[in-house]
Amino acid sequence: MKQKIFGIGFHKTGTTSLAAALRMLGYRVTGPNGVRDPDISSKALDMAFELAEQYDAFQDNPWPLLYKEMDKRYPGSKFILTIRRPETWIKSQVAHFGERETPMRKWIYGAGCPKGNEAAYIARFEKHTREVLDYFKDRPNDLLVMELAKGHGWKELCTFLSFDLIDTPFPHCKEARDKKTARKLAEKPRQERLRQRIRRRISSWAATVRGILSVP
Repeated sequence: MKQKIFGIGFHKTGTTSLAAALRMLGYRVTGPNGVRDPDISSKALDMAFELAEQYDAFQDNPWPLLYKEMDKRYPGSKFILTIRRPETWIKSQVAHFGERETPMRKWIYGAGCPKGNEAAYIARFEKHTREVLDYFKDRPNDLLVMELAKGHGWKELCTFLSFDLIDTPFPHCKEARDKKTARKLAEKPRQERLRQRIRRRISSWAATVRGILSVP
């Protein structure tokens, strides 16, 4: 796939769901990238150019901050802005990241963690949305705005990317806890098969012992 797809919504707006959907469509997806690099503000663009040669689609940080540069570097690309109501977005930020700081968030918001910096985070979040909409205001075919909380999914994404509509539920991936739950659910069949093998071995061993004891 030569056409690049850039997810330029801030994290906690459904970026993980978007990545899963793009992978289902056959795209090679990367992101987030360089989150803990202490020099990310100066390295981000070079890193992005290098990654852009290796992948088809990009999401989460630092891609939302680089959409203008990617647009110039890769004309004809498609851009997807995932959005969310600011009040629910900041609650998710605080719940997930709390007081944990990263160089990436320091670069984006001016403060490394959302807790205690909610106003600055919301202001930056809203500014980003306004700037993206203004940048693409005369290019409606190049930007898709998706709000998963409003039910946006395959219809909007497939139409935008010229795919036939997919007859399967759109992936709604939450972070951390849901990923852990998904891993546990995936592990259950393996654990059950292991228990079954152990029971069979015990049963076989018991039968062997009974046979030995029954020999006169």
